[in-house]
Amino acid sequence: MTVAPSTASISPFAAFKNRGFSLLWTGQLISTMGSALTSLAASIWVYQKTNSAMSVGLMLMATAAPTVLIGLFAGVFVDRFDRKKIMLATDLIRAVLVFLIPILVPHSIVWLYVIVMLTSAVGQFYDPAHESVLPEVAKDEELAAANSLMVISSFGSTAIGFAASGLIAGAADIKWAFYLDALSFILSAGCILFIRIQAVKAEESASAAFVIQNLKSGLRFLFDSPMLRSLFLVMIPTLIGFGLSNSLLLPFALKALKATEFEYGIQEGMTSLGFVAGSLLMAAVFDRMREGAWMALSFIGMALVGVFFSTLSSVPLAIAALTISGFLNSPSAIGRRLIVQRNTPREMRGRVNSAFFVSRDVFFLIGMGAAGLADLVNVRVMYLISALLILASGVWALFLPGLRQAAGEWKRALNLLRTAPTAPSAGAGRPATLADLDLLVGLLPTLGGLEHKDRQSLVSQARVVEAPAGSTVIKHGETGDAAYFILSGKAVAGIAQGEGNYRSLSSMTAGDYFGEIAALTGATRTADVVVEENTSLLQVPAAALHALMGHPAISQLFLARMSERLARTSINELPRFAGLDQQALRELRSAPAEE
Repeated sequence: MTVAPSTASISPFAAFKNRGFSLLWTGQLISTMGSALTSLAASIWVYQKTNSAMSVGLMLMATAAPTVLIGLFAGVFVDRFDRKKIMLATDLIRAVLVFLIPILVPHSIVWLYVIVMLTSAVGQFYDPAHESVLPEVAKDEELAAANSLMVISSFGSTAIGFAASGLIAGAADIKWAFYLDALSFILSAGCILFIRIQAVKAEESASAAFVIQNLKSGLRFLFDSPMLRSLFLVMIPTLIGFGLSNSLLLPFALKALKATEFEYGIQEGMTSLGFVAGSLLMAAVFDRMREGAWMALSFIGMALVGVFFSTLSSVPLAIAALTISGFLNSPSAIGRRLIVQRNTPREMRGRVNSAFFVSRDVFFLIGMGAAGLADLVNVRVMYLISALLILASGVWALFLPGLRQAAGEWKRALNLLRTAPTAPSAGAGRPATLADLDLLVGLLPTLGGLEHKDRQSLVSQARVVEAPAGSTVIKHGETGDAAYFILSGKAVAGIAQGEGNYRSLSSMTAGDYFGEIAALTGATRTADVVVEENTSLLQVPAAALHALMGHPAISQLFLARMSERLARTSINELPRFAGLDQQALRELRSAPAEE
């Protein structure tokens, strides 16, 4: 691969130069503004009629409940069918459903719960499709900023929607909130209509057995990935705490703070504005620390603000505290999105995102259900409990694998990469043995399917390289003639961006491999790879790697990883794939053309 010619730093707003991203951003801005109107209006309407925190919790539970039944299966369909058509259809269906709320609810309040549940059910298909599309309309070097801008679109519009809903509830007919939301879904569909998104081609019929099989493969991928597994675990207490605190905000405002519905809408709106401010900052500085470090900082900060909020009796102070809490929420929200996008190949994103959406709503449900205790227990005590749950998540994130890497460790890795041009090379190594291959098979079981003659052929061509800490294994600009498999130790890779800066940093340990793209294509290297500690590597020449690609299971393993890495590479860095056939190319990267 060749290095991108530009060395200038990338503007946080560079993603707006991409027409597809701009339309995606605008559609979400409009749609979320309308959804915020409906969300708050429905809660206020129910609370006005019942005066019960439990009823508000049940309303929010009606929003989350469909996830339990269809959320995971929705991800399978998102991975198999045209994601653009899915987003268009779900927007239009939700427009009709929300429009019916003010028409049907006067006959029975039950209709409100039914339509909210149906709208949420349809949204289970939209959300993973939307999350899966973003990495296709933003390059990796823009992805952190793109996610920041996307959550700004979401939460900024939420602030406007919440404030407008509170105003409508106090000064006009609350039915208008639902009519405006229906219109917003139609406008969002109009934006999506003009985005160019390549369809995911389904090769088999969507039978029930095949859907279950795909669902299992997606879940297995999630739990086999240390980073994704850690993210899933740390979100459990977080989501329970969020579900509890979100359900308590309205009764807390009206009972503990003696606020009006309009002041409650202002509180919610200012929380979103705080989130927008934090996201703007994150667009510029997020890449200075790892996602896990930002998440821990975010959770601990929000928890401390939550403890303070639980003691307040002043509406202005409560608004200020929630604004700060919203500001501190942005790093964790952006970090979660980036972890999923950067650690999940394109063909798995629907299922993995759905798994996280399901966990989000299930654990939200638990927190929401617990909010009903506020009818019996002091609402301040319940809010304090929610803050302590989030505090536990922040502390836990400091220790979980993949999330726990400290900023200092990340900076050391960056400093090592900066020495790559002058650091000593790893050396030629020694001939490999069958014992070396057996060690690798223990780390990569897929290689265990090789027949004896194939194992012998691979061992006869491979070498074992003992790389001392600080040495360079590959340098960008070199011709790729071999791939490397880590038998033990640790290495760090990064793509040079000029002036000593690197992007797409990734740490690799035993069982990881690198250099396969250049080895298979004969292109020049894009990345620098430096070992952080004494590391043992199995060096596999290009000819032996091509032979391994003749085995379907091994080919699928390599192609999935290569697809993920190419998704993190800008279009002007792509190699000329003379060494791969066209079918492999189609499997390797199914990316849309640039707008």
